[in-house]
Amino acid sequence: MAELLSKDEFRKALEEAIKGNHSQKAPFTVAWAEGKLERKHFARWAENHYHYVGPFADYLAYIYANTPEKYTDAKDFTLQNMYEEEIAGDRHTDLLIRFAEACGTTRERVEDPHNMAPTTLGLQSWCYNVAQRENFVVATAALVVGLESQVPDIYRKQTPALREQYGFTDEEIEFFDLHIVSDEIHGERGYKIVLECADTPELQQACLEAVRTGAKMRRMYMDGLWSTYLQEDLGALIQA
Repeated sequence: MAELLSKDEFRKALEEAIKGNHSQKAPFTVAWAEGKLERKHFARWAENHYHYVGPFADYLAYIYANTPEKYTDAKDFTLQNMYEEEIAGDRHTDLLIRFAEACGTTRERVEDPHNMAPTTLGLQSWCYNVAQRENFVVATAALVVGLESQVPDIYRKQTPALREQYGFTDEEIEFFDLHIVSDEIHGERGYKIVLECADTPELQQACLEAVRTGAKMRRMYMDGLWSTYLQEDLGALIQA
């Protein structure tokens, strides 16, 4: 039987659960950072990414509803995260669509679910399932630690190329700059909630498995973009 880990041990185990499947190492991310993509590839990414992150406030709403009243800090964090996604300043999906339009696609194509790859649908469906069905702390581990906390490292690798090699303006890539900052904060708060609220060995192990699966699901999504939109164009690129 697993023993209750200390917070330091648990934090390290959560971080280790992401390594190996971190999407920073995905071939699509590497090709992006190395300037090997074209704007049409960014457009296809945006058309898919919208259907993963667009419902993020919906995922969080299920987590919020499943969080017992006594976990005030967790409920406050989830509510604030929803607010930032949908109401505070520019709606995050509008910033994503602005980038998509700069890449040559349209709002209509981005919002059309028929334009997402099967692996994108798989990630979206998994997010809904976890948010609705799992204990709130396990769902927070899956979506905030396993997925959202990866974003700053991924976008720090991709964003310089957008400016320096592809010539996008600051306004066109505001989506990325915003998430480098906001998701670093969200990721840390997510870790804090999981470390404090997963207070049994069983919950800790469930959180670790959820984070591990979340990292695999996001990597599956990125690899699906590679195989669907880039394999033929960039087949010679060595995969990470």
